[in-house]
Amino acid sequence: MSQTPDSAVRTYIEQYRAAFLDDLAEWLRIPSVSAQPDHAPDVRRSADWLAAKLTETGFRTVEVWETPGAPAVFAEWPAGDPEAPTVLVYGHHEVQPAAREDGWDSEPFEPVVRGDRLYARGAADDKGQVFFHTLGVRAHLAATGRTAPAVTLKLLIEGEEESGSPNFRALVERRAERLAADVVIVSDTGMWSEDTPTVCTGMRGLAECQIVLHGPDQDIHSGAFGGAVPNPATVAARLVAALHDEHARVAIPGFYEGVVELSERERRLWAELPFDEEGWLREAHSYATEGEAGHTTLERVWARPTAEVNGIGGGYQGPGSKTIIPSSALLKLSFRLVAGQEPDHIEKIVRAWATERIPAGIRAEITFLPATRPCLTPLDHPGLQSLARAMGRAFEGPVRFTRSGGSGPAADLQDVLGAPVLFLGISVPSDGWHAPNEKVELDLLLKGVETSAYLWGDLAENWRHAT
Repeated sequence: MSQTPDSAVRTYIEQYRAAFLDDLAEWLRIPSVSAQPDHAPDVRRSADWLAAKLTETGFRTVEVWETPGAPAVFAEWPAGDPEAPTVLVYGHHEVQPAAREDGWDSEPFEPVVRGDRLYARGAADDKGQVFFHTLGVRAHLAATGRTAPAVTLKLLIEGEEESGSPNFRALVERRAERLAADVVIVSDTGMWSEDTPTVCTGMRGLAECQIVLHGPDQDIHSGAFGGAVPNPATVAARLVAALHDEHARVAIPGFYEGVVELSERERRLWAELPFDEEGWLREAHSYATEGEAGHTTLERVWARPTAEVNGIGGGYQGPGSKTIIPSSALLKLSFRLVAGQEPDHIEKIVRAWATERIPAGIRAEITFLPATRPCLTPLDHPGLQSLARAMGRAFEGPVRFTRSGGSGPAADLQDVLGAPVLFLGISVPSDGWHAPNEKVELDLLLKGVETSAYLWGDLAENWRHAT
């Protein structure tokens, strides 16, 4: 285990706590909303502010990287030991839209502390979780007497995550040599709860498609022609009905090819989490659970692939009736993918499955959006074990493991750089990402600082032993 003294780290963090929070508040006042063109200057100002602060922190190289959209920030601090592993930390510096009239109790871009909580847009997602690394690396150096981190530390903080990261993969591919790393740390995630610190080990991928079905050249009379020509709305309904079998498994042939099955160890660990299914249903605004037979709710959300109907339409939607056969119908489908599934394969089999079920007289346009691949790091990976130990020291207790049912740009880093992805986040569900009154728990934010301070030494020591 790394010999970074816990008491020295905590003393340093407490000494610089006020200045750290003042700096974070200054950053949070910049309304860096990537989705709103009027805020493009603010997104750039956010990037410039972060670049200046990383230089002040001590990073030897700090650059603002241009993209066709918003700028990203890159920083690097080489380790003193040339044999030390290289770590790349990912996050984002732009935020979701926010306005007082959305239901905020205070101005969303004027940070305010109430009790032990800091309220502002970006407090948790993601400025707070990016910024804790600045105090963390300084505490690491102060407690160990180093003049450089125990690992070569790189940061890539993008400016378009809240807008779907449209230019991110191209940026990573273009800068792959500069971004090369042994492991990637994603600090844009959270924990199970305040009382249950957790490390996320993977995210699902995502493939999305739209199917437009064209029948008659115009809407036609259902009395004169009904029952004698194909109805595109009926075809859409049949496609939806054919998506799953009676056990709620996806019925597209070849869909489960390559799926990495959940280990018995992970199933056991997840079963130990304090999961309140009734409370989860309330959060889902739903009244019953449903899903693939033989799996728990958490297993379905975190470790199983899915097919969902996101939208279906066609024909007359107004009041009363209009007895027609519509000229067209529309389906929007999405597929969450797990480790072992390839988006190209999913596109191929979905196209074949749909084409086989579309009758003569119906013309189909099947369009897929750019996909996101899944990512998964095994429980026994040395980097993951270092992260769990560092977080366990900070929280002074056991750390459990989760996955995320969602998808994100982390998979692009894994794909392009060939490095495993680890998730270090301290946000909790009540922080209200994307919602009014977003906040971060200050005690947890400082636990993130502490985890970061312990992690670099532990990772350097144990990575060398493992490899």
